[in-house]
Amino acid sequence: MLAKIQKWGNSQGLRISKNLLSDAQLDVGDEVDISVKEGILIVAPAKRIRGRHSLKDLVAHIPKNYQLGEVDWGEPVGKEEW
Repeated sequence: MLAKIQKWGNSQGLRISKNLLSDAQLDVGDEVDISVKEGILIVAPAKRIRGRHSLKDLVAHIPKNYQLGEVDWGEPVGKEEW
């Protein structure tokens, strides 16, 4: 597939077809690692951690003496049922 590098504001951009993104298992908004090797531009998926944080790291930051509690969000304002 041929594509053309285009100017977008002060940057340059390259449109990637939906089929190519799908084949690379990428989607709009995914982070990619871009590098150059022997004059070839390489675009690879960045290491993916769901939500940018790992559950293990998040749980490790919970204080040992943390106590759960209820939060009162007030009276219903629509058709909610409590």
